Amino acid sequence: MDSTSTLTFKVARKNPELIAPAKPTPHEFKLLSDIDDQEGLRFQIPVIQFYRRSPSPGGKDPVQVIRDAIAKALVFYYPFAGRLRERAARKLAVECTGEGVMFIEADADVTLKQFGDALQPPFPCLEELLYDVPGSAQVLDCPLLLIQVTRLKCGGFIFALRLNHTMSDAAGLVQFMSAVGEIACGAEAPSVPPVWDRHLLNARDPPSVTCTHHEYDDVPDTKGTLIPLDDMVHRSFFFGGAELSALRSLLPPHLRGCSAFELLTACLWRSRTIAIAPDPEEEVRILCIVNSRRRFSPPLPAGYYGNAFAFPVAISSAGDLSKNPLRYALELVKKTKADVTEEYMRSLADLMVIRNRPHFTVVRSYLVSDVTHAGFGEVDFGWGKPAYGGPAKGGVGAIPGVASFYIPFKNSKGEDGVVVPICLPANAMEVFVKELEGMLRGGQEVADRKTGVFIASAL
Repeated sequence: MDSTSTLTFKVARKNPELIAPAKPTPHEFKLLSDIDDQEGLRFQIPVIQFYRRSPSPGGKDPVQVIRDAIAKALVFYYPFAGRLRERAARKLAVECTGEGVMFIEADADVTLKQFGDALQPPFPCLEELLYDVPGSAQVLDCPLLLIQVTRLKCGGFIFALRLNHTMSDAAGLVQFMSAVGEIACGAEAPSVPPVWDRHLLNARDPPSVTCTHHEYDDVPDTKGTLIPLDDMVHRSFFFGGAELSALRSLLPPHLRGCSAFELLTACLWRSRTIAIAPDPEEEVRILCIVNSRRRFSPPLPAGYYGNAFAFPVAISSAGDLSKNPLRYALELVKKTKADVTEEYMRSLADLMVIRNRPHFTVVRSYLVSDVTHAGFGEVDFGWGKPAYGGPAKGGVGAIPGVASFYIPFKNSKGEDGVVVPICLPANAMEVFVKELEGMLRGGQEVADRKTGVFIASAL
């Protein structure tokens, strides 16, 4: 557990307010896509950005600068200022009412330095830095964004945001946040104009499922929930060049050229399965979020800010995954990622309509999302890039513990890598840590024998 988890501090909040667009916007209904409104995206997702004190803004108040910039950005992104309504057949639409997004101004009696040298989830007092305003977290008829800006004693500040996931994926959210940042820095309009065009990911007429979508299988939970909702532990793990090299050393030569995402996903899926110890005969699943924007011909428009990803799934018996070497899991993950094509996305939208927008399978499932290229770390409101930017925690969603994010990160030694928040029951977390350390140690020993170089773990 990160040492900052013991940090406590007080946050003084002003009453929540609604920030409406700075100018009148159209009152209209805009349909979400058939990818957006699936059951598995009907939840709120938290993001947090930590900013250091900077002399360049000349004494400006980050709360006021960001509040004004949000109002101006909402002129372009006015659907965010509306409210979701549900129509026939569970179809979601935004009523563009112009009511605004929810905003909280706050001050904390803590400095950025007190959070530690290596900012990473889990963050202490997150519920104070992103206050859950009572009644604000429903999917329908509620603000689509909740934003809290908290000033710190040192002159830095924290920008925390909660998004109704049906509206945007990580890339789309960063596009909006970057627009706010550009306007905060003096721009009159976003450099990337927003594109709604949700019809591009709607079902065909008539819908026809042409691909296999095991991620939406109806899997019975025959032996009870694997992940109990109490006694959950949040912990983050850092993977830099040394850790990835150690893991690659466990692979045969023809697989060592795999991507870092594929390697990490295989490693974590295998280690997590061993940790939760399902029946060896039962199927376990890894769902890999794959951004499909560039898998269309032509690609989706640059300003498209809806959800544009799929959850392709790899499946194995728990026994095979646990007993086989890492290459077994890796080959399954590589094949799964390659499954996502334009036709796959068309088929997926059709399935949503035919099957009444089902939730992806969560029974014995683990989901990973790579946000290393989403751009959270580039969002600048005038105080420079964040000391940390990205998901506020792992395990988010309707079922705690199912999802993890891969977040770009620089550790206390200055090494670039990826940090992965993991959420597991306490006893399973102990097994997970031992299994992961064992794999890294085994890879280090292989590398040591081959190169004579000792690779130190940064866990």
